[in-house]
Amino acid sequence: MTERVPAHPPTPDWPAADWPTPDYYTYPWAALASASLAASGAAVLEWPDGTTLECHPMWLRENAPGAGGIDPVTRECELDPAHIDAHLSLGRIELDGGALEVTFEPEHRDAKFHPGWLRHVADQMHRPFAVIPAPVAWTAAEHSEPVTHDGPALLDDDSALAAALCDLARYGLIRLADSGNGPDTVAQIAGLIGAMRDSNFGLTWHVDVDITPTSLANTGQRLAPHTDLPTREVPPGLQLLHCVENSVEGGWSTMADGLAIAEHLRVAESDAFEALTMLEWVFFNRSPDHDHRWQGPVIDTGDGRIPYTYRAFHPVRAFPAMPAAEVNRAYAAMRLLSETAVSDRFQMRYPFRPGDIVVFDNRRVLHGRDAFEPRPGTRRRLIGTYMDTDEFYSRLRVLLRRSAHQEDPADA
Repeated sequence: MTERVPAHPPTPDWPAADWPTPDYYTYPWAALASASLAASGAAVLEWPDGTTLECHPMWLRENAPGAGGIDPVTRECELDPAHIDAHLSLGRIELDGGALEVTFEPEHRDAKFHPGWLRHVADQMHRPFAVIPAPVAWTAAEHSEPVTHDGPALLDDDSALAAALCDLARYGLIRLADSGNGPDTVAQIAGLIGAMRDSNFGLTWHVDVDITPTSLANTGQRLAPHTDLPTREVPPGLQLLHCVENSVEGGWSTMADGLAIAEHLRVAESDAFEALTMLEWVFFNRSPDHDHRWQGPVIDTGDGRIPYTYRAFHPVRAFPAMPAAEVNRAYAAMRLLSETAVSDRFQMRYPFRPGDIVVFDNRRVLHGRDAFEPRPGTRRRLIGTYMDTDEFYSRLRVLLRRSAHQEDPADA
């Protein structure tokens, strides 16, 4: 490693607030203490508190502000990788007012980098879940009803919306109370987050007692704990359900945290957990006009970045896709999962009141309801929609970015 270059006084020779970065965030001026060139050719940066960051020259080149790098309008990289010189190197590395200044060779191109932007990379704040509150597993003893926020407050108060979405990230479930009974309310609330996800049920759909139902949801039957649309390659991330009218007896809503259940099974019932996460099924929706199918385990562990994706809806779990010798074990594991999900330890039960909207993580939270008997003069009518989790995460990041005190909503 070459000798380190001492920092200049931490006063940039350009307006720091106006200096472009490869995004739309505003960063504090985190002046670098030193910069050096490693034997590998990478730039090694260090801040006064000892934090370091190693930057590959090609990565710096892609993120260089200005024409041929980061477009100043879109903040996206306009450099085609095919046009990056295979022999690209850093010919000069200096600090200017605490900012990094380099020269790329053989291009003879100079570039400056905002030290606050570099520091956020060093602190790993560029990672997808860096600012998203971590999931918190819960049981019915800890939450007998959903964490509740005032629905109308979200319409014109971004801080209230951020606080609600932070709780949604933590618990996978929130209730928005006193939201009214308008037919477009659920779409209006969804619009505060992002785009709704279409399905064969439509952008929005009703849950009511139909004369000729195409789903068990549109009957008065009990719905066991489940997640929706396991027949899809990627099941919907969020579900919003709005209670427009409810005058029936019974039909209480149920919710159970799949994160807490999975962790319980992993520790206490390891064989069942292994069967639920490894043995696969074909999920198939039975419809005259649609034929969605997907194959996977009941609890999909994915790549580990999202804790679990449940494919837990027995009406559409159709065919075992496993060795015949494993089928008994698979059924035993599912029986244990269902028993656990409805146990007093894990399942909350609460009345679904008109004006309430529940928003929940459809891949994590197992939802259902008690049976009810439709009688003349009574009705239970819900309106729902789906969203992709990406929309939720994006909206929450933007809300936190715009907040004057970025940490406050997440700590609420």
